Amino acid sequence: MVLALVALLQAGSAVSLPPPARAAFDAATFDPIVLDGIRRGAYPGAALVVGRRDTLLFSKGYGRLTWSATSAAVDPDSTLYDLASLTKVVATTTALMVLLERGRVRLDAPVAAYVPEFAGPGTAGITIRQLLTHTSGLRADLPDAELKTLPDGAALLRRVLAETPRVPPGRRVIYSDLNAILLGEVVRRASGEPLDVFAARELFLPLGLGQTMFRPPARLRPHAAPTGVWRGHAIAGIVNDASAFKLGGVSGNAGLFSTAVDVARFAQFVLRGGTLPDGRRLLRTETVRLFTTKAVDFGGGSETRRARPERRHAVRAAELRPHGMDGDVALDRSRSGPVRRAAREPRVCAPRPALVHAAQAGARGRGRRRSAGVRCLVIDPANRRSSTTASAVSVGRGWSACGAGTGDSGSA
Repeated sequence: MVLALVALLQAGSAVSLPPPARAAFDAATFDPIVLDGIRRGAYPGAALVVGRRDTLLFSKGYGRLTWSATSAAVDPDSTLYDLASLTKVVATTTALMVLLERGRVRLDAPVAAYVPEFAGPGTAGITIRQLLTHTSGLRADLPDAELKTLPDGAALLRRVLAETPRVPPGRRVIYSDLNAILLGEVVRRASGEPLDVFAARELFLPLGLGQTMFRPPARLRPHAAPTGVWRGHAIAGIVNDASAFKLGGVSGNAGLFSTAVDVARFAQFVLRGGTLPDGRRLLRTETVRLFTTKAVDFGGGSETRRARPERRHAVRAAELRPHGMDGDVALDRSRSGPVRRAAREPRVCAPRPALVHAAQAGARGRGRRRSAGVRCLVIDPANRRSSTTASAVSVGRGWSACGAGTGDSGSA
């Protein structure tokens, strides 16, 4: 397991504050906390970045990508992490902000206006806003057994487009990967190009996010934090989400890779209200505020979140050959032979408790396994309440923290 943490302290005023003469955050504060997690076997490495909207105050890598003594050291500038559900925030939602400002997308327009195949019974009236706020009524995702029967990404998309709401739209919050997959398709239809191409040119390039991308090339895999093990070898740089993998590594719900420093730069962009580092504006302040304000509240107990982990997936040899690998990967079978053997392989794992080995191999015992995903949390020190917003964007006054990693982080 590898964990990356990014924490940004937002200035309490819209006016840029001068950087402090001496940063209040240093190694003496954070080293004991992060290193204790490594000593306890919670993760082999971590990347920590702390900053404000106008400056980064602290940046450091700890440990290694795996438990092996020969594994590469973690570097907050170059270690790539599978951002999992943070793809929804950094790529999909932000791309929709741009398209909204350009008049290519309207929040209250039906999804079927952009994706006509979604005009089925119960779905014709579902709006873009309802997908963003997870109030479409669609279920969380496709069952594993059904997903594994779909031959390719085209079949998966057809299946998603044929979905019907489980509850009436606009009545309840159900956090759903299907919403994000559909939003990725909306971006493709409205912009005329795939999500990864649009996001790279319109978002990552102007923001200076040079290490943020879908489908990292093979040359970058040695710098990627592994999300599983295959025949004793770490799997890195390939999306560890069943739906996104089936869709070719590019999806609205998952597939994005990035470094801790790049994620920090994105968080600064949001905290600055949509301006680039040089002061030019990529998004209007009003748009950023709209997308970072709590959009719906049906009262306590009205939100349904996925209780089980984000799915590891078993892939066939033919699917891995384009990535330079073949053979079976059993990342969703916690007691599979390959995982058990990998957990005991000394050249992969240094001596650690068996549970930690299983976590590194991308599996835990049934009932004990946590998700491989991302949590984005904001705490307002004035009232000690946290909030999330459309597509899990979370911004508040005071501390803003985003954790991205694999194996043990929360699922946004």
